[in-house]
Amino acid sequence: MERADNPPRPAGQSPVDLLIVGGGIMGLWAAVHAERLGIPALLVEAGRFGQGASGGLLGALMPHMPDKWSDKKQFQFDALVALEEEIAVMEAETGLSAGYRRAGRLIPLPKPHLRQIALGHSQDAEVHWHHGEHRFHWHVLDKAPVEGWIEPSLAENGFVHDTLAARVAPRAFLQVLRRFLAAARHVRLCEGVTVESIDPERGIARSSDGDIRFGRCILSAGYRSFPILDELTEGCKASLGQPVKGQAAMLKADVDGDMPVIFRDGLYIVPHENGLVAVGSTSENRFDDPLSTDGQLDDLLNAARAMAPMLAGADVVERWAGLRPKAVDRDPMVGAHPDHPSLIALTGGFKVSFGLAHRLAEAAVREAVGAPGRFNLPPSFTLASHISAISHKT
Repeated sequence: MERADNPPRPAGQSPVDLLIVGGGIMGLWAAVHAERLGIPALLVEAGRFGQGASGGLLGALMPHMPDKWSDKKQFQFDALVALEEEIAVMEAETGLSAGYRRAGRLIPLPKPHLRQIALGHSQDAEVHWHHGEHRFHWHVLDKAPVEGWIEPSLAENGFVHDTLAARVAPRAFLQVLRRFLAAARHVRLCEGVTVESIDPERGIARSSDGDIRFGRCILSAGYRSFPILDELTEGCKASLGQPVKGQAAMLKADVDGDMPVIFRDGLYIVPHENGLVAVGSTSENRFDDPLSTDGQLDDLLNAARAMAPMLAGADVVERWAGLRPKAVDRDPMVGAHPDHPSLIALTGGFKVSFGLAHRLAEAAVREAVGAPGRFNLPPSFTLASHISAISHKT
């Protein structure tokens, strides 16, 4: 921690106005918004801040397809556009870099019908992908806009070049948030505290450090949030979410960090600064060891080297595996529990957390303290909607 070497332990202290459980990207952003609003808050994390799924390698900030527009897609679009300024503000306040770049995305089109679909998406993007002075495009091109980065034979029918997609260095971004919070006046941070259960009616979180008393609680503990929410949801016969394993790798290559992200069939190739390139990721619902890498990652690396010839001789400098929270309906899970309004969920982002966390966390914090919201969450994002979905399925 960047604050005191031996900060006061949370148990046995006076009740905290707002308890935030879980110090990944969601919880850290919640703490940032609590600090901005002047709300006394305590952020507790079972391990180290950002060590779970948030501490991965990819950092791809990918928009939804621009067709079949919806409130969900509009929310994500607005969040992705706003994130650039949010990061710039945080970087200026901390003096650190989050490794952000709106680098765009390349999607190869190997078959004729995919080009026709892409042309339709291009028209959709012209209609929907604009906000004030910000306008983004879904170009359909005969050849890639940069030479030597992607294998041209993989795209017999051209390429999509999406100018909205971006990337961020996940660990650098987390460090920016932590540096900001290190100087916080209203928020206390505490690592190594595992919250085992929550009694929202009594305002008590039972933890490995003893009981923590709170007025409101934001539960942002990733996939570990689901068992706690399940226990508090009457008649819940199936879980509100599950952990999904992901594997990724970081390579060292002579690649310009301004190169666009490559995406095809679930494979991401994400150039970062200093010649680093992230490759991933798997989505495994069944696994034996959540933290081990295996042949599935080797297959991704082989596919990446074939797709981007510049990676052919690149050394692998890190292999990573971790568990991401996937809510029952895939959407993020945010908002007050319908039976326990003092408990607010903030989890379930799965693959989109880094692009949405700043907006989702602000909504959760404002709901927790009864402050007016600055924007509306899509109804399918709410915890109440997820609980309703589980009820209908069971």
